[in-house]
Amino acid sequence: MKLWWQEPFRMFQTNLREIDAGLDVEAVLDYLEEFGADTWLLSVGGILSNYPTDLEFQTRNPYLSERPSGDLVGDAVQAAAQRGIRVMGRMDFSKIDQRRAEAHPEWCFVGPGGERQVYNGLTSVCPSGDYYQARLFDVLDEVLDRYPLDGFFCNWMSFNEVDYSRVYHGVCHCVACRQRYGGVLPTDRDSPGYADWQVFAQGVLADLTGRIRDHLASRRPEAPLVLGDRADIVFHEANNAVGRRLWHHRTSESVSAAKTYRPSVPVLTNSVGFVDMPYRLAGEDPQHFAQYLLQAIARGANPSTYIMGTPSTTPYACLDVAAELTRFHRDHAEVYRDLVPAAETLLVRPGHSRAEFEGLYLALLQRHVPFDVLPVERLGEVDLSRYRVVVLPDLGPVELGEYDGRIVATGTTEVARVAVRRLASYATESTTRGLHLEGGVPVVGSFQVVAPDVADEVGLFAYSRAPYGPPEKCHGHQVLPHPGMVRRGTAVLFPWTIGQAYREVGLTVHRDLFVDQVAQLDSAIETDLPEQVEVVVGRSAAGYVVHLLNRSGDMDQRFAPPVPIGPGRLRVPDGVRGVEALSAGERLPVEDGWVQVPELGLFEVLVCA
Repeated sequence: MKLWWQEPFRMFQTNLREIDAGLDVEAVLDYLEEFGADTWLLSVGGILSNYPTDLEFQTRNPYLSERPSGDLVGDAVQAAAQRGIRVMGRMDFSKIDQRRAEAHPEWCFVGPGGERQVYNGLTSVCPSGDYYQARLFDVLDEVLDRYPLDGFFCNWMSFNEVDYSRVYHGVCHCVACRQRYGGVLPTDRDSPGYADWQVFAQGVLADLTGRIRDHLASRRPEAPLVLGDRADIVFHEANNAVGRRLWHHRTSESVSAAKTYRPSVPVLTNSVGFVDMPYRLAGEDPQHFAQYLLQAIARGANPSTYIMGTPSTTPYACLDVAAELTRFHRDHAEVYRDLVPAAETLLVRPGHSRAEFEGLYLALLQRHVPFDVLPVERLGEVDLSRYRVVVLPDLGPVELGEYDGRIVATGTTEVARVAVRRLASYATESTTRGLHLEGGVPVVGSFQVVAPDVADEVGLFAYSRAPYGPPEKCHGHQVLPHPGMVRRGTAVLFPWTIGQAYREVGLTVHRDLFVDQVAQLDSAIETDLPEQVEVVVGRSAAGYVVHLLNRSGDMDQRFAPPVPIGPGRLRVPDGVRGVEALSAGERLPVEDGWVQVPELGLFEVLVCA
């Protein structure tokens, strides 16, 4: 029998200020029901306890005195249960007040210079110390002894290198960290050994996550932990940030990375209703917020909306569209039950080479090639046999085990099935400037000079460089024996950053050279819809599911209202007899394997049976 969180659900988070402890529970629940949510993420404990805690190291919210019961959590759990709404507890163990920090200095973050990290009167603590390692479990036990909460989320569980103002404080040097690390701790990101410390820090957090998960399972198995990719529910926060370049596909990428790694594990996309932490009163633009939820549900995540305060204190403009999409997910729960990826192309996400990855991502999307995303560090943990094509963007040496499908590799990627001898590397802007391949294809980023095997099929040879100014001197290019493409059987290598070139220059020649190699196995969806339509495919309890997302509103640093697209034709898989268009509310006839898709507004969902 499945647990509740293994079925589709919809969350609403009220991130409460201390002054909100007197909120009207019934009014919030009325709002959640109308919104379409069936789960309430409520601030429970940690920095402030919204219940009458008896633990010496916890602080009761003084505004609980505004409630006749003196217990917000108890009131919320009782009232929600009468409506069939679940309550999950938001916990934040990242900070303690000054009194506890003075009493327990061993719990606190200590900077490389010996200083504590104090923010708005609260002192940051370290995951290596006993507050996280022991007292956290005391808090969970107190809460579980009193309330049948339906799950927990731990906010800001990190080593506190950066504070809310994005000030960098360096690596923690508390006694617990020094003892656990067993070596010389680095001071900051630029220090020798920082990469090793990151592995250590990730290990501490992973161990803590596992212990919390095991503890909850022993106490209340129906109460999942929402956290990283090792928890019961994988957490992704969809948010904006002032000063951060907008990557229009951030939510889709993140959900895909989680669902590709562990398809059966639920993902929660908690979508932030405000623009940025310093601008919590400024509501997100409705078109932008809609993309959080659409990209989440298309890739199989559960939608969640997150606001500061309560619905009555922060009525963000984006909440109307958030409610509309949340109710869509509710009304079509069967379509989203057990929704898992069904793409036949895998795009591996590198730990660096972001521009290369994004360029290849856009190329596949625009050519209607459905694909999944997998972080390179998870490559050895996933069965690759379900993919016909694996794309390896500028990864360096990589091992694919027994995978025998098609490979398309770029840049510095080294893979056994298309191993070449590397003779030289042009890896800076100055060394690649003016470098062309046959056909006038410009190289942007880096180019590897390689010596392929004699039996390899080669092409796209580089030209020698010649002056590019003044015009009178712009001649003298000669073809060199340096291939820009090497094919060996079903493996293809572009020994240059073709994705970065497309991301930064936008020439379709880059896009099409790459995608033509991916799509040789008919991996693209046949359709006459334009490139502004993203195609995401999956399988669920309802059948084969195709999400069509209208990306015509993707603008520089924003999402504009999309322009209506279509109608258009789309080929469905063999054997499909009927197609339901959920947004249009129409049943589409299948004629010779094709359907006519109605005019596309923000999105459409096709269920093929």
